[in-house]
Amino acid sequence: MPLRLPDRLPAIELLKQENIFVMGASRAHAQDIRPLRIVILNLMPLKITTETDLIRLLSNTPLQLEVIFMKLKSHTPKNTPIEHMMMFYKDFDILSKEKFDGMIITGAPVEQMSYEDVAYWDEITKIFQWAKTHVTSTLYICWAAQAGLYYHYGIPKYPLDKKMFGIFRQKILDVQLPIFRGFDDEFMMPHSRHTELHHDDIVNHPALTLISESEISGVSMVMARNGREFFITGHLEYAPDTLDKEYRRDMGKRDDVEMPINYYRDNDPDKGPYVTWRAHANLLFSNWVNYYVYQETPYNIDEIE
Repeated sequence: MPLRLPDRLPAIELLKQENIFVMGASRAHAQDIRPLRIVILNLMPLKITTETDLIRLLSNTPLQLEVIFMKLKSHTPKNTPIEHMMMFYKDFDILSKEKFDGMIITGAPVEQMSYEDVAYWDEITKIFQWAKTHVTSTLYICWAAQAGLYYHYGIPKYPLDKKMFGIFRQKILDVQLPIFRGFDDEFMMPHSRHTELHHDDIVNHPALTLISESEISGVSMVMARNGREFFITGHLEYAPDTLDKEYRRDMGKRDDVEMPINYYRDNDPDKGPYVTWRAHANLLFSNWVNYYVYQETPYNIDEIE
């Protein structure tokens, strides 16, 4: 089944070139189907890139999804045209009156700041609180995962001595969970961050379940409220070339830039990335949509609570 997207969204043409079935809202309205409504709060600087990455993964399901993009009123992005934001994004004030089957909150380039110093902290915490009663299941990614765990459960973040940057092997701690249906015992996950969560803080909290971690990159996935909340510290949504672009962007501009680990073929940037995470990324998003959104959300979306 197709993804239902706003008309003229740039991702539509990009994904059609990959033979991914997407349709604009006009055509979708003609179909008598109740699509799953997925709202994305996109905090990443390159919003069009992140839109495409997430839509690509959400497309790998037989269910029809309607994707809506949320923006913050208290923050104006610098790297995305204002025309794009006005055309495809809606303020939280408007969307807060609605309910959604699923929500994705992305990372943001503010992780080295204390949470309370982030300019939009007050607004985003309102969204975190709203999601608990207006969304069936929410995926928090990277900084959003740390911020969500801090806001909801008081879990602190800790600075790293150097950036966690590369592709790291993750161990599944409960293979019976539907989110890992079809997974191998281990999987790879991209990470790009300067802070971390601590294992003991998670496992000692009665409301949280640590469901995957790495010997090197540490805590990677945490579940709460029986799957109504997932916190993912890495970036399974990343495209094959994302870390390469980040590495080349920062070379010569920062003194702490190191080559991403386990990423390039033969550790040679000129040979390009060796992709090891995409199959599990597609599977995780499909499992989330199927088992934690579609199987759990009421047919009457207004009954979400």
